[in-house]
Amino acid sequence: MKANYHTHTSRCHHAEGSDESYVESALRGGYDILGFSDHTPWPYTSGFVSRTRMLPAELADYVSHIQELKEKYQGRIEILVGLECEYYPDMISWLGELKEKYQLDYLLFGNHHYPSDEQASYFGMCTTDIHQLHLYEKSIIEGMQTGLYTYVAHPDLFMGAYPTFDKHCEEVSRNICREANKLHLPLEYNLGVASYCELTGESLFPHPDFWQFAKEEGCTAIIGVDAHQPFALETCKYYDAAVETLRTLGIHRLEKLDF
Repeated sequence: MKANYHTHTSRCHHAEGSDESYVESALRGGYDILGFSDHTPWPYTSGFVSRTRMLPAELADYVSHIQELKEKYQGRIEILVGLECEYYPDMISWLGELKEKYQLDYLLFGNHHYPSDEQASYFGMCTTDIHQLHLYEKSIIEGMQTGLYTYVAHPDLFMGAYPTFDKHCEEVSRNICREANKLHLPLEYNLGVASYCELTGESLFPHPDFWQFAKEEGCTAIIGVDAHQPFALETCKYYDAAVETLRTLGIHRLEKLDF
């Protein structure tokens, strides 16, 4: 069984390709399940317009088009529709209502900003000091505790900017992993920057030191391609390497999600 639940669409303004091209690439990549989880269109009251997510007016089309693909490819690949969402306290009730209204299959927790992208920078680029690191920890733990999310995407995103994996990262990583295990929430082994890390030799995320804590705390993992281009679903070497890494670490890997 080969599944990916972390797939974006061109509606978010930083992904490429048609919805159907992701399905075709997933078939070529040997996937049995493809979940779409584009970025949540939050209902900003200030008039703020994000350049990294669809508009609220586009959501209905997103859901209906993925459902059409689900019917078209029935019997060849299982297609699901979800969203990748942050934890924005002032809008969390709205998010729960949205999931019910559109009968979404799942929500992924991508802790990109806090308390919203209107007010804060992207954690993957701004977590350069202890203050931001502990803000990341606080927000990801509070988000996990809502019970809204199916799994935690790129839990080690803070290493996209933090200069070195120091004692503060150790503390934060252990606390995140311990809470995830307590809540029975899988952590995503994210492949979104795998090709960049291979090219540059950098260790961003998945960060090996973080995943040692995931092992020690008994966490469950799931691999997420975080596809922003269809060909990412055909580049199997990173997926296969992730399977082997998790096996070597002794971390239990979910092949598929049970909703």
